[in-house]
Amino acid sequence: MSNEFSRVKESLASWSEIRQLLRGGEQGQLVPVVIPKDRRGFGWLAPLFFALYLAGTAVLAGGGPITALAAVGAVVFALGSLVWMWRRSIIEIEEGTTGVRSRWGAIDGTLSPGRHYLWLPWERVEAVVDTSTEIPYNAPITACPTAENVPLKSIEFFLKFRIVDPVAFVRNIGASNFDMVLSSAVQDAIRQRSRKVHTERAYDLRGSDVGDMQDALNRQLQRYGVRVTGANIPDVQLPDSYQGHLATRERVAKELAAYEREWELTRKRRIDTLLMEIERAKKTRDARIVEVKAAHNKARKDVARLLEEHEAEAQRVRWEIEAKGRAALTAAENEAKALRRLAESYRDNRAILRYELARRKLTVGAKLAENAPQPVVVKTAAASGDSSALSTLLLAQILPQISGANAQRNGPAAPSVETG
Repeated sequence: MSNEFSRVKESLASWSEIRQLLRGGEQGQLVPVVIPKDRRGFGWLAPLFFALYLAGTAVLAGGGPITALAAVGAVVFALGSLVWMWRRSIIEIEEGTTGVRSRWGAIDGTLSPGRHYLWLPWERVEAVVDTSTEIPYNAPITACPTAENVPLKSIEFFLKFRIVDPVAFVRNIGASNFDMVLSSAVQDAIRQRSRKVHTERAYDLRGSDVGDMQDALNRQLQRYGVRVTGANIPDVQLPDSYQGHLATRERVAKELAAYEREWELTRKRRIDTLLMEIERAKKTRDARIVEVKAAHNKARKDVARLLEEHEAEAQRVRWEIEAKGRAALTAAENEAKALRRLAESYRDNRAILRYELARRKLTVGAKLAENAPQPVVVKTAAASGDSSALSTLLLAQILPQISGANAQRNGPAAPSVETG
């Protein structure tokens, strides 16, 4: 651990050395501010005055080669003077830095990184300030008393700060004075923190949260245009008389922590074994559950298949019964419709029926008339009006034959005998 404070200072250097001083410091010291040497001068006035002299000579010479040479010399020296003045007016500000500009010695603004031109001789750059780099600052504090008023051997405090307002920094404090102010503020903050800690817990300061200290430093350094961007306590050293005692306590604490870790490992191993057994039992149970579910699903499938078969058979029987019933019902309905239509036709066509009845009666009468017996007239009277026995006997023999022939042709005929 370093036992020396970091030192902050400002340096006077030429423009070519500004980059090296701002980035690397000077002899182990931090250089956030460099005062540049003003390289501008009035040497350009000499060629300008000589150009004016040559111009006056050319005007008063009245012509000739001397006048031409004087005029050419005046122009050349005048251009040289202007180029000299232009080169001396160029100001280049490095990236990440800010130039503080002054007029007649009073600060009136800043110059951003890049090329600028300062034509007027009373304008100059007072300082070039590093405004982008976080500057590290180490502050080891010795003899810091604790809450029991035991002076600690050393407390190392480390912080990073950045200049956010170069004008306020240059105008209000400057780098050299800022070093004293910062070291005093850091020592005061560290001593206040150590007063709040017991000696046996002093090592707890290493890597502890120092946000309150950082905020307090920012409030103190805000008017100087500086902001602390980070802080911590990397190391704490106790007095020699306390180191042995704390070493014993630390050894006991380490042994206790090792025993606790060993017991934790044993307990974790046992828990892992129990968890493995539980997982194995769960897997066995899950396998049996899967088997039971498979058997249950198979039984359900068999029952469902039987139910489907019975339902299909019942559906088939029901469809057959329904088909037969529908056929019988359809036949009955058709028959009823036919009878109803026949009745309607009989009811609506009575005249036709009566005509048909009468026609049938006539047909039957005609058939009966055709089949009725017809009389046969046999004239037996002679010319003299006498009938003989012989003719009567012959007639009696012939009459049945005639009646049979007539019966075959026209139906039975009633025989009639006419005697005269």
